[in-house]
Amino acid sequence: MEPPIIEKHHLGQGSPISLEILPDDPSLIRRFAEDIIAEYLAAKSRGREKVVFILPVGPVGQYDLVAAMCSQKGIDLRDLVVINMDEYLNEDGSEFIPASDPLSFHRHMDDHFYAKLPPEICPPPAQRIFPSPTDPDQVGELIEGFGGCDVCFGGIGITGHVAFNDPPEPGETITLEGFAAATTRVVRLSRETILINSVTTCRGNIDRIPKLAVTVGMKEILESFKVRIYMNRFWQSAIVRKILHGPVTVKVPASLLQNHPDVHFVITDYVAENPEPQLG
Repeated sequence: MEPPIIEKHHLGQGSPISLEILPDDPSLIRRFAEDIIAEYLAAKSRGREKVVFILPVGPVGQYDLVAAMCSQKGIDLRDLVVINMDEYLNEDGSEFIPASDPLSFHRHMDDHFYAKLPPEICPPPAQRIFPSPTDPDQVGELIEGFGGCDVCFGGIGITGHVAFNDPPEPGETITLEGFAAATTRVVRLSRETILINSVTTCRGNIDRIPKLAVTVGMKEILESFKVRIYMNRFWQSAIVRKILHGPVTVKVPASLLQNHPDVHFVITDYVAENPEPQLG
């Protein structure tokens, strides 16, 4: 399915998803950090005892800024419940990859967020949650127990996935309703996702990317009160057009966000460029 031909100055017009274009990567990452803090404070001001966020690891850079801003301003995050979107698994899908692995999302969150916050304002360990491959229902139960997810933050994969909710493989059939109702589970990553992740994180070493992961489902994402998406990869130019202006289809998982009442995309100027072919 070819992406719609939408010029940059028309991108987002007429889409049910609101769009904001920022000039470059640093401005997007800063905006991401500022949004995390602003949404947390807004939820607290509405009387939320605990504020529940679904958070991604990619894009990267925002958590260092959140930690620095909160440390400087004394913003107390002890009422924040972090549900990470996903994590890579070992070969049989029974365990997370080791925290010592540079690809570990656990490691990233510890190194770039929790370890950089003073203990007196840091979310306690019991509120730092990753979906479990052995107890996938835990995420939905936790969200229900806390009265819902305030905001799902995220990025977008090359297949249009949110978290690791890749589209069905060729030959697989699932209805739109069934895909939207998919909950937290262990998944096998698509070849496209493995390939682009290898380019992004390990210089094209395809064999180094784990084949299995655990991910929150489209159900948890779509039931969040708000969804905020940030895109800063040059290869997202095509998929953002399919998401904003294409049909709602399981072939482009994030297109289901068109049916959500409160979704906002923030992208960089180069992501907004038309994905025109060009030989290097």
